[in-house]
Amino acid sequence: MPHPCCTACFRLILLLAVGLLLTACGKAPLHQQESYVFGTRVEILIAGLDEARARPAAAAVLREFDRLHRTYHAWQPSELSELNAAIAAGRPHAVTPELAAFIADAQRLSASGDGRFDPGVGGLIRLWGFQSDEFKPVLPDPEALAAWRNAHPGIADLRVDGVEVSSRSTQVALDFGGYLKGVALDRAAGILHSQGVRNALINIGGNVMALGDKNGEHWKVGIQHPRRPGPLATVELDDGEAIGTSGDYQRFFELGGKRYCHLLDPRSSEPVTHTQAVTVLVSPRPAAGTLSDVASKPLFIAGPEWPAAARKMGVDQVLRIDSGGRVQVSGKLKARLEFVGQAPEGLEILP
Repeated sequence: MPHPCCTACFRLILLLAVGLLLTACGKAPLHQQESYVFGTRVEILIAGLDEARARPAAAAVLREFDRLHRTYHAWQPSELSELNAAIAAGRPHAVTPELAAFIADAQRLSASGDGRFDPGVGGLIRLWGFQSDEFKPVLPDPEALAAWRNAHPGIADLRVDGVEVSSRSTQVALDFGGYLKGVALDRAAGILHSQGVRNALINIGGNVMALGDKNGEHWKVGIQHPRRPGPLATVELDDGEAIGTSGDYQRFFELGGKRYCHLLDPRSSEPVTHTQAVTVLVSPRPAAGTLSDVASKPLFIAGPEWPAAARKMGVDQVLRIDSGGRVQVSGKLKARLEFVGQAPEGLEILP
C-alpha cells in the first residue's frame, strides 16, 4: 500500500502521470480488477468471459504481481535486499534460479542499451531519494555523489555462477524498478493464457500489454501528455503488443524552480533534463512486455540520440517529447497514431 502521506500524490499519479490512459467500453462482458502494486495502480481488463471465469484469472495475475513486488523490493526486506546486503559485505550469495535468471537477462538488456539502463545503480537512486514512497526536495551530498561516480558500480560488475552471485564492486545495489513491471506483463500474459483467457488488457501504471481484442474491436490506449491532463494521442494495439512510457512527470521533486526526475543517467549520476517523455511500442515477440518496460529508459536517457539507441535495442516504434515540448516520432508509429486535436506543431517524423 502507498505511504499514508502519499494518498494525494497517488491520486495525482493516477489522473495525470500514468503513461497510458486506457479506454475500454462496450456492451459485451468486460471484467475489470484493480490493485496497487509496484508503487502504482494496476488494472486487468478481460473481455468476452463471464464473471465466474474472468475473476479467478485476474486474481491469479494480481497474486503473481504481489509476489514479484514483495520478493524483489529494493528498499524493504526481500530476497533482493538480502542479495544487496551480501554484495555490500563482499560476500557471494546464493539466490533462487528466478533471481539468477533476472540478473542475467537484465545484464543482457543493459548491454544492448549501452549501460543507460542499469538495474545495478540502486545506490545512486537512494542518494537522490527515490527509493521511498515520497520524495523530499533535497539534493544529494556532493561528496557522496562524486564517490559513487568515481566507483561507477553497475550490473555488469555481477558474476552469476549457477545460482551464486558475486560482485567486483561492493557498491552495486540492485533495483529492478525499471525492469520488473515489464516482466510482470509477460507473466500476466502467460497466466491468462493458461486459464483460457484470450482477450485482455494488462495495465501496470502505464506499462500495457494487449491480448486478443476487446469484443471484436482493437484495444485502444492513449499516450499521456507529459504537461497537460489527458492524452496526446491514441493508438490501437494488436494481439501481443506491449507499450511502455518513461516520463519526468511520474516520480520527481522540484527545488529552486528546477525539476529533478527519477530517471538518472548512470554516466553523469544526474537526473535527465533534456526529455519529458518517451513511449515505446513493441511488436509481438517473446518477452515483449519486458522490452517495452526496459527500452523506454535508455531511449529517454539517450535524448536526441534515441534513434540509434532504438535500433540497437530492436525497437522501431518510438515517440519522444523533448524538454521544450517538441515531439519526435518514428514513421512506423506515426502511421498508427491518432492525435487528440491537431498534430503537435513542429512534429518531426524520423525513419
